[in-house]
Amino acid sequence: MRLSLDVTAVPAQPVGAGQYTLQLAAALAARSDVDLLLVSRRADQDRWRTIAPMTRLVAAAPEARPLRLAWEQLRLAALLDRLSVEVHHGPHYTMPERSRVPTVVTVHDMSFFEAPQWHERSKVLLFKRAIRVAARRAAAVVCPSRVTAEELARWCRVDAEVFVAPHGVDTARFRPDEPAPGADAESLARLDPRLVQDRPLLLFVGTLEPRKDVPALVAAFARVAGRHPDALLVVAGGRGWGADEVDRAVDSSGLGSRIVRTGYVADEDVPALFRSATAAVYPALYEGFGLPALEALACGVPLVTTSGTAMEEVAGPAAVLVEPGDRAGLADALDAMLDGGGSEGDASGVDRRRRGFDIVAGHTWEASARRHMAAYRFAAGDPAPTGGVGPGPQPVG
Repeated sequence: MRLSLDVTAVPAQPVGAGQYTLQLAAALAARSDVDLLLVSRRADQDRWRTIAPMTRLVAAAPEARPLRLAWEQLRLAALLDRLSVEVHHGPHYTMPERSRVPTVVTVHDMSFFEAPQWHERSKVLLFKRAIRVAARRAAAVVCPSRVTAEELARWCRVDAEVFVAPHGVDTARFRPDEPAPGADAESLARLDPRLVQDRPLLLFVGTLEPRKDVPALVAAFARVAGRHPDALLVVAGGRGWGADEVDRAVDSSGLGSRIVRTGYVADEDVPALFRSATAAVYPALYEGFGLPALEALACGVPLVTTSGTAMEEVAGPAAVLVEPGDRAGLADALDAMLDGGGSEGDASGVDRRRRGFDIVAGHTWEASARRHMAAYRFAAGDPAPTGGVGPGPQPVG
């Protein structure tokens, strides 16, 4: 299959959807049944030549997002025609609307519809329109979870075939054991000296934005901090839109000296953070998938996350679940973890850890790429869409 993949939206410090695009590109490049073409920004070609050195690359898009989005609509369709690709994949909500090449679009989540107050207004307008266009005009839409696929059908007219392709996790990096003796301590010391003081650590990893509900985590930690005077809360992630709410929560907690804020953490240091944690805590109100939850399970770390969300779909019985926004329930879960609820001496914790490894075994990037291939083949005209869940309001199966 001659496939083009738009990688123009991947930032210099990728998280979430950016990591998805990176990992998918690498997994597709490794397949013998794909002739992959990457379409990148002009200034970003060196990175992609490192990630997929044997893959064709066209570095044509401008750097600034407004110009890049205009370029996608005005120039990309003609470029795809000249390159003779069979299918094009837009992995970040948008597609070249005039393209004659069948297009697959990834819709990561429906938060622009479900809770637009969590985003800048300009993004809400842009992505709501892009999702509606993809649902009507793409050959296929990929969603990372059943939750997202069901929400897409609830909010939009869906004429495209919908495929659920869960994310994977890189178990070469995210694993229970450190790659070499002392490697984790070296990573942690670079981030903050307090992380190598053999203290209980509660860890959040993710961009600081409203739907992650980090203020609720700070408030829950404040409720139990007195009972666990050695414990630290580690908030690891770059600042997103609305991060000022996190600043105010930390300031009002009176626990600034016990809340370690690392900022954005480089890919190579994230597994060390997970392995050092007493528990990973991902209290997001909403996610399309929740990759940090899967990464925590891969590292064998006890996980606390939210029920009724994509994280429950992913982690299920391997996690301790609390209602989204329930600060008292979250505090009780943190208290239990700090009391040893996820330790090797706790039977329920041992069972959750085992279940977590079973879940991780089924969530590889190679498996995710296979699910994407089903969407690509359908877009190219395969009459039997292996694993599609159908267009419109059909149930996700």
